[in-house]
Amino acid sequence: MTPLKVPVQIGDVKVGGEDTLLFTIGLGSCVAIIVYDERARVGGMAHAMLPTPANGRRNGAIGRFVTTAVPELLERLVERGADRGTLRARLAGGASMFESILTDYGRKLGPRNVQAAREALAAAGVPVDAEDVGGTHGRSVFLSVADGRLVVTSVHHPDVVL
Repeated sequence: MTPLKVPVQIGDVKVGGEDTLLFTIGLGSCVAIIVYDERARVGGMAHAMLPTPANGRRNGAIGRFVTTAVPELLERLVERGADRGTLRARLAGGASMFESILTDYGRKLGPRNVQAAREALAAAGVPVDAEDVGGTHGRSVFLSVADGRLVVTSVHHPDVVL
């Protein structure tokens, strides 16, 4: 059976069952927050652009900010049948893109997004099992909900399976 391919764009929070392939393309300083329940075969992904609403417009997509994306993602997973006690997370992205032309704030945005994701997940009691974060290169992320396999691709870098 061919999986249902579900794109997760900037500011999106999406979940799916074992018939789903969740993916996001072109992560730079944004962070992909991937949460999975192995027993229920339910997974979700958020594509967050900024750590908190204090860093940008408060209106707009709930997944735009890490601090609002994580609770929304967890709530949707539980609604879909996940057990909050067995959720596990992985992170990808958070690069420092275009370092030579950005201010100090811009260079630190990726690492700040990753740190905000770690803190939000820890506060929710969801452990982070693996990460492919930082550096200066973009990434694309693909989650097969059927088996929990997460593949991170990047131009000029080998694929990473988390």
